[in-house]
Amino acid sequence: MEEKIAKLTENCTAEISAADSESALYAVRVKYLGKSGLISELMKGMRELSPEMRPLMGKIVNEARGKLESLFAEKGKALHESELAARLAAEKIDITIDKAHPVGKLHPLSAVRKRLVDFFVSMGFDVMEGPEVETDYYNFEALNVPKDHPARDMQDTFFIGGNTLLRSQTSAAQIRYMENHKPPLKMISPGRVFRNDDDATHSPVFHQLEGLVVDKGITMCDLKGILESFAKHFFGQETKVRFRPSYFPFTEPSVEVDVSCAICHGKGCRICKGTGWIEILGAGIVNRKVLRTCDIDPDEYTGFAFGFGIDRIANIIHGIPHIKLLYENDIRFLKQF
Repeated sequence: MEEKIAKLTENCTAEISAADSESALYAVRVKYLGKSGLISELMKGMRELSPEMRPLMGKIVNEARGKLESLFAEKGKALHESELAARLAAEKIDITIDKAHPVGKLHPLSAVRKRLVDFFVSMGFDVMEGPEVETDYYNFEALNVPKDHPARDMQDTFFIGGNTLLRSQTSAAQIRYMENHKPPLKMISPGRVFRNDDDATHSPVFHQLEGLVVDKGITMCDLKGILESFAKHFFGQETKVRFRPSYFPFTEPSVEVDVSCAICHGKGCRICKGTGWIEILGAGIVNRKVLRTCDIDPDEYTGFAFGFGIDRIANIIHGIPHIKLLYENDIRFLKQF
């Protein structure tokens, strides 16, 4: 019996050394230490021994089993580490930059929008993006645009049918915001808008960012302060801002806002058409009717609103002559950014 145990231990040790994979090692383990393995079969033969010999042989078998268990554990660890290293090497992904395939970048429109949103958020503005398919009420009526206003003409607005349309301005989101938030409030509403315009400076689909501030004692001075900070941040610290009287049904008084040309610094050039100024947005003090529609007391609160085309800001910053270039996805054009 003792010789058999020694022989099984020797054979098992040799097969453990020869195993070249975890699966091969597992097969050897089952062969010798499994429930029906050679060691277990050997143990069954101990009942044929005399009572005096059984404890001695049991000790020898247990020592052999312990030695083999240790060898299996050591070999198993080595094989696992080896196979893991081989698998990791085979599955390795080269994440180094391939200069032959340049990394993509944000579209100029997306990049400018991100800069605009980051700027106003840094000044404490909330961001709200309303639905692009709007109702007549939010797009017109709540903004003090009566039924006979020119903006309701089918040549300007895309009506889907009945009381539904593609929003022509992100101001609709301002009404939704004021319905759910009470003063003091500061918000911007960036997003796509749709109008039936199509020429060198207009597109049926373009992007706006509109802002709204409502609180006690808000004046045109507050509006100019915000817009001057915006202009200097985007067009340079030497940029000047001027207001020109205008008209919008949702603000009173209303202004058109110009900035001094960042290219010629007011001397006159192709970009500013020789005037030294570039029109960038419309703004004004929120009309009392608009505040009242949103259940805000116009005798207690005042506010200002402003809105501009993100596309136009991108055109000015990058000197893009035609708005359609932003939508053609010409790779030669996009590579310039």
